[in-house]
Amino acid sequence: MITGFSILFGTYFLCLVALIIGFRKLNRFSPKEITPNTSFTIIVPFRNESENLPILLKSISSLNYPSNLVTVFLVNDDSNDDSEEIIQKSIEESNFSIRMIQNNRVSNSPKKDAISTGVKHTTSEWIVTTDADCELPESWLKTFDVFIQNNRENNHNPVMICAPVIYKSNGSFIETFQKLDGLSLQTVTMGSFGLNNPLLSNGANLAYRKDAFEQVDGFSGNNHIASGDDIFLLEKIKKAYPKQVAFLKSGDCTVYTKPQTSWSQLINQRIRWASKTSKQKNASSIILGLIVFLTNVLFLVTPVLMVLNRDYVTIYLLLIVSKILIDYIIIQQSAVCLKIDISFWKFLKLPFIYSLLTLIVVTKSFKGNYSWKERQFHQ
Repeated sequence: MITGFSILFGTYFLCLVALIIGFRKLNRFSPKEITPNTSFTIIVPFRNESENLPILLKSISSLNYPSNLVTVFLVNDDSNDDSEEIIQKSIEESNFSIRMIQNNRVSNSPKKDAISTGVKHTTSEWIVTTDADCELPESWLKTFDVFIQNNRENNHNPVMICAPVIYKSNGSFIETFQKLDGLSLQTVTMGSFGLNNPLLSNGANLAYRKDAFEQVDGFSGNNHIASGDDIFLLEKIKKAYPKQVAFLKSGDCTVYTKPQTSWSQLINQRIRWASKTSKQKNASSIILGLIVFLTNVLFLVTPVLMVLNRDYVTIYLLLIVSKILIDYIIIQQSAVCLKIDISFWKFLKLPFIYSLLTLIVVTKSFKGNYSWKERQFHQ
């Protein structure tokens, strides 16, 4: 048994070391001053977001980018609060072209339908998606534009660009947990891009060319799955344009998103994520997910084994310490890159919570049911 444990923990360690290497191979991008010339359409699906829309709309109005090159589509997915009134007021006050349109539901995925509805209305070269509970940096579109122009000059011509997403935190335990977990996901995402095998993306900060979206027929083939507008589109575009998918590693375009405020909401969110990752076709992603899950399960039972099998206490303790340290190093990579302060001592409270949450989410995801945005979904 101890041999099997050691092999699994060793495999987990090597996978994370590989991702750290990939993360460091991915060059950090520093935008320079050039004349903007890329046209963007920002698409934001929303449903009952009256609490969050003022922050998003204020950050859109503060974007440092020519207004004649920007169109904003806010796609209403059957809201019944006062979101529409908030948006209407913003339309009247904003220098940008903001339009509110109604979602055309045709599938089991409201968000994919909303994005597809927005795409049909756009005439811009590039589409950028984000979420209604996000806050955008002033240099968001400007950084995307410089990245696109630089790569075009180097004949790379990306058709999809993924960028960082970080959770806000008020310092509470649950929000700190999501902030640190989000940083680990960013390292895994960037690390996989650095290894030329992109595994993850986040629709809260995702740009792609309209013609590429149409070339792969959008979300066709996976719109029966409620979530996954980001990952499934990444897989399709990566297959069609294998050398034209990139990650914009820069704090200048980092989007901040709102964390869940309760553990029940957080578990539902993670079940939603699990519903899409379990249906990915990327073998590397599936294998990595299985290794992470098994390692976290064993991490939970290791203290019990230390009591039952005291002959191997030192080895078990070494495995626990090794996992904690490599997990912290993973988080630290993105934190340093994006200039976010993290505390090792606060992090120490989280490993067992994360492992327990992983077990709960995977167990519940077998049922295929979860609640999101006041709707019930079955996968």
